Amino acid sequence: MKIMGMAMQAAIMLSIAGCLVSVAYADEGTATFYTPPYVPSACYGYENKGVMIAAASDALWNNKAACGKRYRVRCTGATNQGIPQPCKGDSVVVTIVDYCPPGCQGTIDLSQEAFSQIADPNAGKIRIQYTP
Repeated sequence: MKIMGMAMQAAIMLSIAGCLVSVAYADEGTATFYTPPYVPSACYGYENKGVMIAAASDALWNNKAACGKRYRVRCTGATNQGIPQPCKGDSVVVTIVDYCPPGCQGTIDLSQEAFSQIADPNAGKIRIQYTP
């Protein structure tokens, strides 16, 4: 009986540890935003995909493989002195619908609506964590 109880405790501990690792994993980068019109897009042409969308930089684009991928994006801080605390504390889920060309200033270029949900747009560029 004790052996079975210990085995169950070990299984529960491993399960909890696995959850903590998956929650703690997130890539870091920067986000900027772009304004409407959002069509045409590199992934979907003139098909409207709403406003919770983003354009992928070369870091994510992978020759159009990023099209349709969803990312949860969370603001983690400022990138400049203009707005020292731009984050609102929320996260947003966006779908990649476009390509942010070379010279793109962020890892992910969010729609204006998505950026505004997680940060003060006056910041222009923010530090983020993002997970697929």
